[in-house]
Amino acid sequence: MSNDLISHKPVTRRLSLVDKLICEADTVMRTLTNRGNTAGRPSPARGHSESSLTEEERSHVAGLMRVNHTGEVCAQALYQGQALTAKLPTVRDEMQQAAAEEVDHLVWCEERLRQLGSRPSALNPAWYGLSFALGALAGAVGDAVSLGFVAATEERVCKHLKDHLRQLPDEDRRSRLILQQMLEDEERHGENALAAGGTDFPRPVKNAMTALSQVMTKSSYYV
Repeated sequence: MSNDLISHKPVTRRLSLVDKLICEADTVMRTLTNRGNTAGRPSPARGHSESSLTEEERSHVAGLMRVNHTGEVCAQALYQGQALTAKLPTVRDEMQQAAAEEVDHLVWCEERLRQLGSRPSALNPAWYGLSFALGALAGAVGDAVSLGFVAATEERVCKHLKDHLRQLPDEDRRSRLILQQMLEDEERHGENALAAGGTDFPRPVKNAMTALSQVMTKSSYYV
């Protein structure tokens, strides 16, 4: 047979709606049950010994890490929703890459919660559903809005992380290293979203997003 008749191009299979829904359901279960997710990078806290914290300090740090874990649950939902409705393949790839890095954060926070003798927020399913809906809506409106929503969200997240870093006990190096790496990643995600053509949202929209994020942080800290 002539080599000219042999195709060496890889065969790519277009996912059907059912395939996409199955993938999304798998992502939801792994995110909300804290099972099946593995970090692509080792935790920044690895190799550092546990610090001596009072019960009050341990409870406060656990509350902060629970908030951050919930934030990563929301990030997974947001990126998955946006990737589902994004128009351009490049934007979908951008969302999926960012979501992969957010999985690292999710795993690190969940691991830190276990070390502190605590657990994720019981409200995570509700926050996941809301974030997924917002992400899908932003993606359906248009890629510029979707990327702008990422940038504005990451701006809010970075503010929370900086505030949490200020609140951490000085001796809690494990939590501090995790949050510092998360902050670096989130700042890059926001910058990439704007560089890719994201809309810089007006201040009133950002203020509304801040108000919603405050409801999430205050509730997840305790529940």
